[in-house]
Amino acid sequence: MVHIDEISGLQRGVVTRNQALRAGLSADRIRNLVDSGRWQRLYTGVYATFTGEVQRPARRWAAVLSAGRGALLSHRSAAEEVGLIGREEAAGAIHVLIPAERRVRRCPGIVVHRATRAGEWRHPVRSPPQTRVEQTVLDLASAAGSEDEAMKWIAAACGRRLTTPRRIAGALRERPRLLRRAGLGVLLAEAGSGCESVLEWRYLRAVERAHGLPTAVRQSRRPRPGGESRRPGGGGGWYDDVSYSDYGVHVELDGQAAHPAEQRWRDYRRDNAVASAGEVVLRYGVADVSERPCSVAEQVAAVLRGRGWTGLTRRCGTDCFIAAPAHDAA
Repeated sequence: MVHIDEISGLQRGVVTRNQALRAGLSADRIRNLVDSGRWQRLYTGVYATFTGEVQRPARRWAAVLSAGRGALLSHRSAAEEVGLIGREEAAGAIHVLIPAERRVRRCPGIVVHRATRAGEWRHPVRSPPQTRVEQTVLDLASAAGSEDEAMKWIAAACGRRLTTPRRIAGALRERPRLLRRAGLGVLLAEAGSGCESVLEWRYLRAVERAHGLPTAVRQSRRPRPGGESRRPGGGGGWYDDVSYSDYGVHVELDGQAAHPAEQRWRDYRRDNAVASAGEVVLRYGVADVSERPCSVAEQVAAVLRGRGWTGLTRRCGTDCFIAAPAHDAA
């Protein structure tokens, strides 16, 4: 017989009434533990086996146990489990997915979703039971209020090496009725080109493709003096966000408003090393790419032309001021 402490230890201190009974506790003993305040009733038949505040991870376990057979954490709650949502952002109702044929009683603080393939979407090893990362991303991206928000989920999961655009696209093929399915397919194709953040995706769409710039290589690794790496475990090199390697031009996209001194120092060393190799680094932030994409495209195009590119730029719309170079204009 498994001891109740062993069960609760695996479930963030949360157990069900049935688990307690199977572990040898009597109904009277359970009632006394609750009445004395040593246990807390979270939902009908679900208890926290400790006093004090019930933290978010325990509440996620409680929601899954309350929902019963085949229940999984899903949507934002599954995203919390894998770190796609930080502790400071984790709030609100707990989302659970159950098999379509089941019905459960409504509980405050729990949002219930149903799917016929819920069992197939369960992550094979993670605990508490939860949807696979690919399904979690699709659930959140399909419900997003904008393309930026949808790409945020895709880029976050892929950038953290939790999954890949190809694996998410494979999961998408299994969900023909998913809301905004066609648009998500386009976003996944763009993420597959190497975009690891919303800012990199905006650059690809609004700057590079919209204005006819040459196709860059993304996340390309190059040797770096001193053997430093911008990524943990990345070895002696750095990764360029956007690299026009045929022309020795590299674009760094910075989504942070401010940097600690050590990071600024690494950026300086990197830029100096690139310059000493006769190459160019251009840096842009969120406001540049989001609010002034035409200006960014014009500047990148000018640098590329100065280093041998002979292609033609194009206007992205009627308000775009960028134009083909004078010697190419008819």
